[in-house]
Amino acid sequence: MIIVIVVLLIVVAALGVPLFVVLGAGSLIAAYSAGLDPAVLIAEMMRLASSPNLMAIPLFTLAGVTLSRGGAPQRLLNMFNAGFGWMPGGLAIVALMACAFFTAFSGASGVTILALGGLLYPILLGEKYSKNFSLGLLTSSGSLGLLFPPSLVILLYGIVAGVSIEQLFMAGLVPGLLLLALLALYSAIVAKHIGISRRPFSLPALISATWAGVWDLLLPVGIVVGLLGGYVTATEAATCSAAYALLLEAAIYRNLRSAALLYEIFRETVVLVGSLLIILGVALGLTNLLIDAQIPMKILALLEQGVTTPLQFLLLLNVFLLAVGCLMDVFSAIVVVVPLILPLAQRFGIDPVHLGIVFLANLEIGYLTPPVGINLFLASQRFREPMLNLFRAALPFLSIMLFWLALVTYLPILSLWWK
Repeated sequence: MIIVIVVLLIVVAALGVPLFVVLGAGSLIAAYSAGLDPAVLIAEMMRLASSPNLMAIPLFTLAGVTLSRGGAPQRLLNMFNAGFGWMPGGLAIVALMACAFFTAFSGASGVTILALGGLLYPILLGEKYSKNFSLGLLTSSGSLGLLFPPSLVILLYGIVAGVSIEQLFMAGLVPGLLLLALLALYSAIVAKHIGISRRPFSLPALISATWAGVWDLLLPVGIVVGLLGGYVTATEAATCSAAYALLLEAAIYRNLRSAALLYEIFRETVVLVGSLLIILGVALGLTNLLIDAQIPMKILALLEQGVTTPLQFLLLLNVFLLAVGCLMDVFSAIVVVVPLILPLAQRFGIDPVHLGIVFLANLEIGYLTPPVGINLFLASQRFREPMLNLFRAALPFLSIMLFWLALVTYLPILSLWWK
């Protein structure tokens, strides 16, 4: 009977029932089957509410939404275009960098595609880049900034896994920059092959664009310096980021001129954070029950029959996480899967910070893989192209990302360089 109910929950989830309803129902079923009082689920939510890092989520989200509404995407695009547009494949490299930085600000891949995709797509076509290359570039670029501070998914992973958020921010820098470099190199090769002309470099244009966008760029720089130097905690950095973003848009750029716009910013932030916290609360209750039922130990027993080394475990983990990324969004995957795999990784001696970067790298790739690759859905809506066409266009970028995943997985020094 329990198996039938679980299958029904999976079916209704596939039909579009809100995820928190499905997870809540699953939690109640798990509690009932274990003979426990459902009040244990509320206790888990209380534990979440007492997490010292919880406040970082709404504050970083507020900073990202404020910058998004205040015109940061256009300012960053102008600055990167003036600084790097003269290089081979300059415009494509500018698109990569602008999308990565904006995703780090906003914390959401979909916002980047919707905000920057429509802006960059006609520009790329106007510079004679092919339609497939342009679509693949913009579809894959939406998730590039997920490993850069103040990424929302890093914050969520740190809270769920009980890992230092400051260490995760530091660990994501080198892998994130490496992926940008690999994709930029590919873009330069493509541009040279099809004969894209370079833009002339203009120092006055660079100075003007930098002066306009430097205040936006100072935010991630300040976060990295503050965390690396030990001057602030993640929550303190989030508080400073939110205050800085509001001050920047209200006093320097003066884009927040009406109470109505300020209301919309706070409303968008509350909706995004509220939906995330609802899912997080019910999912933690469910995963706690699964852990009490020794599900990870049972999985470990199965793994031990064929897996004997950390290398084998990481290989199997990547296959599993790529499958998870095909079926679940990144936030759901973190709250559901992380508590299950964390004990297994500890059993094989995998550093929890390295595990976090591997986990997020897999899910970053999952944004591009059907059937639930959110970037494919959003790009299909934004560019009015079939999902299959977008997936084909993104395949070269996806191949590079898989190569990058192998480097990040099997070279822990890329994530643990700061130790």
